[in-house]
Amino acid sequence: MWLFVAFLLVPLIEIGLFIQIGGWIGLWPTLAIVVLTAILGTYLVRSQGIMALNNLRGSFSRLEDPSEPLAHGAMILLAGALLLTPGFFTDTVGFALLAPPVRSALIAYVRKHVTVQRFEMGPRPDPFAEDPRRKPRDTVIDGEFHELSETKKPTHQGSGWTKH
Repeated sequence: MWLFVAFLLVPLIEIGLFIQIGGWIGLWPTLAIVVLTAILGTYLVRSQGIMALNNLRGSFSRLEDPSEPLAHGAMILLAGALLLTPGFFTDTVGFALLAPPVRSALIAYVRKHVTVQRFEMGPRPDPFAEDPRRKPRDTVIDGEFHELSETKKPTHQGSGWTKH
């Protein structure tokens, strides 16, 4: 239901903003603003995305919880999609998501409402070390084979692109 409301309201808000802003400043300045925000947004998303990826790699190398760098990366990706979507409302939300304090506030809000039941990181434990009674299954696979002769010729004429 919320998704339906969002898909209904966002285009209506964008249309209303285009009409209002276009009436105030004119058609060409309105279109120029939309194009410039897309270009600026692309640059900012690229630079912040690289930083988020480096933060994620750093959390993996330090064996820390990667959920916060992942959340920042996901919000930067969403910001990029919103900034590439033509419109003033989506641009405003997209630029807001590019601000680290806004992302941190959203992550803090989600943390209050989401409970993580399990999180593991590092090498997986050896399943046979826990229970010595369990033994690995035999890893030998029996089978039969027949050697094919290499004198087999194609049944059609070549196209000239390959050699037979």
